[in-house]
Amino acid sequence: MNDNQTDEKRRGFLLKLTWGLTALSAAVAGIPVLSAVFAPLLEKTPQLWRQVGTVDDFPVGTTRLVSFDNADSKAWAGVTAKTGAWLRRDDETKFIAFAVNCTHLGCPVRWEQDAGLFMCPCHGGVYYKDGSVAAGPPPKALVQYKVRVNGKKIEIQTAPVPITSIRA
Repeated sequence: MNDNQTDEKRRGFLLKLTWGLTALSAAVAGIPVLSAVFAPLLEKTPQLWRQVGTVDDFPVGTTRLVSFDNADSKAWAGVTAKTGAWLRRDDETKFIAFAVNCTHLGCPVRWEQDAGLFMCPCHGGVYYKDGSVAAGPPPKALVQYKVRVNGKKIEIQTAPVPITSIRA
């Protein structure tokens, strides 16, 4: 074999080695990226029942802010693990709970008792007492949580910060 053929074989081997190591490095670097992209799609969303008060705490016709720990909170989350809902008692047995987040950009909504409306101060979103959109930019109704009465205790089925409607 002459020197030209030996150099060509060596060059081919080094080129294949370079491409192989490049592909291996890309695969190793891509695993965390792919897992970060696809993990939320594969994980089951935690939903927990949290006690938010007793039946006696809510006279018929009242709407009150209740707070509870978020379903997907982490041990290190501190105060950010808390979230809230607007809980209303419509009659002796019916309770309804709405997320405190506006469906426009997630700003906190407040209940205006005299007007009977939920209002978002950020962009002028307004919701009727049933959570449906009354005015402003919100694209859909307020997200509802499932509510149950367990003995004399009221419980809300929590979920991570609501993005889509959870209708009872």
